Amino acid sequence: QVHLVESGGGLVQAGGSLRLSCAASRRTASSYAMGWFRRAPGKEREFVAVINKSDGRTGYVESVKGRFTISRDDAKNTVYLQMNSLKPEDTAVYYCAASESLLNTPRWEYQYAYWGQGTQVTVSS
Repeated sequence: QVHLVESGGGLVQAGGSLRLSCAASRRTASSYAMGWFRRAPGKEREFVAVINKSDGRTGYVESVKGRFTISRDDAKNTVYLQMNSLKPEDTAVYYCAASESLLNTPRWEYQYAYWGQGTQVTVSS
């Protein structure tokens, strides 16, 4: 089992940047693909980005490609989501999650067994 804690959310103006962090309670390298999801007000939770468990391969939802970057520091058991050129539509609670899926870059919620509590990101126009 792995416990996840997100941090780094906050209020930012459109066009600004934030970096979210997700600290894991145990080593995740080679064991878990790590993903970020978000839930906007009134909407279902959606996939944002994933980084696989071994070679660093990544995947993104189309709406954040070129603006968001997911990375992992396995020495610190931490995953990051660098968010640039933020838009008001990026406003959401962002969740970190860990997957033991055999797929390289899982994108579905059911593929993730462990979740953080979420961190709020608010982008003002």
